[in-house]
Amino acid sequence: MLELGQGNGAAAPANGDLIKDVSEATFMADVVDASMTVPVIVDFWAPWCGPCKTLGPALEAAVTAAGGAVKMAKINVDENQAIAGQMRVQSIPTVYAFFQGQPIDGFQGALPQSEIDAFVAKVVEAGGGEVPDGGLADALAAAEEMLEAGAAQDAAETFAAILEQDTESVAAFAGLARANIALGALDQAEAVLNGAPAAFADAPEVEAAHAQLALARQAENAGPVAELRAAVAADAGNHQARLDLAQALHGAGEVEAAVDELLELFRRDREWNDGAAKTQLFTIFDALPANDPVVLNGRRKLSSLIFA
Repeated sequence: MLELGQGNGAAAPANGDLIKDVSEATFMADVVDASMTVPVIVDFWAPWCGPCKTLGPALEAAVTAAGGAVKMAKINVDENQAIAGQMRVQSIPTVYAFFQGQPIDGFQGALPQSEIDAFVAKVVEAGGGEVPDGGLADALAAAEEMLEAGAAQDAAETFAAILEQDTESVAAFAGLARANIALGALDQAEAVLNGAPAAFADAPEVEAAHAQLALARQAENAGPVAELRAAVAADAGNHQARLDLAQALHGAGEVEAAVDELLELFRRDREWNDGAAKTQLFTIFDALPANDPVVLNGRRKLSSLIFA
């Protein structure tokens, strides 16, 4: 942040109707009057101000990303000292936000992009607007489609890019974990989930990813399906073999068959191994969308067994 009165220079170029260079002659129209309908952020700058050269473009980017929910006025203090004096601007960069003709917020000095984005979002919200997500919703949908199509690496890269833009996207955290699970990078998936904000712990997307990770860990240690089928066929009362078979079936992608084996185990002995069959069923259900036919049918059959 620099003190005023250090040189002169040419004004920054105007950037259309959304971002304007404003003078004393146009201040009333471009700031006060304009702010009656949409918030206006006023950037007091000067050509000789080093921090201004960083803050200005960052503010412009955030205002542009807001899609018209806020406007920006750039005031060169060297050429408009009267306005700077009226606003008691003693050092630059100084930023004020106007709404309905009055200043409602502001700050001095350069800020990191994340804080600038937060400031602009706050101003937009004060004006009753909403900052667009910058296409992140479309990116999330595209990443999910990649993962569904088996392009797990592409999905992982897309989820990671989304998190660079939005560090609080619970869907991207869960998606990145699921993509790593699909790639077999289970330690990386666990690291992603462990690195998610604590506030996400109970989010359905994160709980589903944890369940998928647990199932993937089980699949790593599961025995051959054929051998386990033979063991169950040889001794239908071998509960451990049936549980192992269910885990192996799930690891092989035979989810419905895994659920059927667990339901049979529950029917035979619901209390065995501290209710292992029911616990495993709920892990599978948690890992799938709530409206998945396997979940709906499995829950219905489980309920019929419980209340039989």
